[in-house]
Amino acid sequence: MRRILANPYAPAFALAVVVVMVPLLVPSPFYLRLATLVFINALVVVGLNLLMGYAGQISLGHAAFFAMGAYASAIGPAHLGLPTLASMLAGIVLTGVVAYGVGKPILRFKGYHLAVATLGLGVIVSIVITNEIAWTGGPDGMQVARLWIGSWRVSGVANWYWVAGITLIVAMLGAANLLSSPTGRALRAIHDSEVAAGVLGIDVARYKLLVFVISAIYAATAGAFLALFDGHVTPVTGGILRSIEFVAMAVLGGLGSILGSVLGAAVLVVLPQALTSFHEFEHAILGAILMVLMIALRRGVIPSLQSWLLRGAA
Repeated sequence: MRRILANPYAPAFALAVVVVMVPLLVPSPFYLRLATLVFINALVVVGLNLLMGYAGQISLGHAAFFAMGAYASAIGPAHLGLPTLASMLAGIVLTGVVAYGVGKPILRFKGYHLAVATLGLGVIVSIVITNEIAWTGGPDGMQVARLWIGSWRVSGVANWYWVAGITLIVAMLGAANLLSSPTGRALRAIHDSEVAAGVLGIDVARYKLLVFVISAIYAATAGAFLALFDGHVTPVTGGILRSIEFVAMAVLGGLGSILGSVLGAAVLVVLPQALTSFHEFEHAILGAILMVLMIALRRGVIPSLQSWLLRGAA
């Protein structure tokens, strides 16, 4: 048991089993759509967990990168005549460049100051996509052209289920590989103490910027997937509440846990759907459930459960 829990690649393999089994068990495409939304949100949260859970850097503006990926996939075909795939890839690369440019100055901050700086980035992007009506459609948003990969038209719930699921598995394997490398050890050292990490010869600024860019690329990819999956994108995609939702997913599942990223996304995507029958009490019940979970499992769901299992196996 201890060996399985310590294996950094175990979460990705566990998810692969789930991805294969879900289509065989669910009774309707609605559940495949729900699973696809879980995968897309989890992709953002895996990247955010690298930044927050492993490097210890707070971000309240990741919806900005999410929106960049989404709107690039829409604007390229609509206004520039680019193929959708090229627009999506260009948007992901552009987001990485923006994250690099923005990250160099703001990652000098720490703690609450960094949180406010990233929040400011989210506000700027939200204002731009809301007011640049000629390019983004303003508050009403804009349609997104379908994705073609060669002769394959990627459309429909089933296709996007597999695209999002496989991409998430690859992203989790990439994160596990990163964390198992010297870079991962450097990030953990920075999380514990930036001063001590610097004394040990770790280039703190470089590693913080690296993980910030990686997390932004994860978010942009997920944003592009959501826009292409829904066929429509609005400023809600890059709103402040979306950033807070991503952080809540990471904290709920467990900071410093890749599997926790997936579980946190699953809880906050599926639970609101399960509570719709309670109508006006839906949000109150959701809030109460989240409070109970965080009180009972203070380190997040997955780290707390892992601690209990290891204690029981001892």
